[in-house]
Amino acid sequence: MKSDDNPIDPTQRLRDAPRCTAKAKSTRQRCRNPSKQGWNVCRLHGAEGGAPRGEAHPNYRHGQRTIEAQAYRAFIASIT
Repeated sequence: MKSDDNPIDPTQRLRDAPRCTAKAKSTRQRCRNPSKQGWNVCRLHGAEGGAPRGEAHPNYRHGQRTIEAQAYRAFIASIT
């Protein structure tokens, strides 16, 4: 069991957690959810989200527009 600073109120750690920095477009209020550890946003606003890169992506076709291919073409263009 993890020790808390305040044994009388073990939920104090949850109240002191950093909060999500996302804002609502309509009200301009910040999200009140706790942010994921190592992220500035909560799980609802994109922490650890997104599709995988490269061939694991569901829309991957041929690789001509990957970051590596574009960097290679830029390098070749800078040489010539």
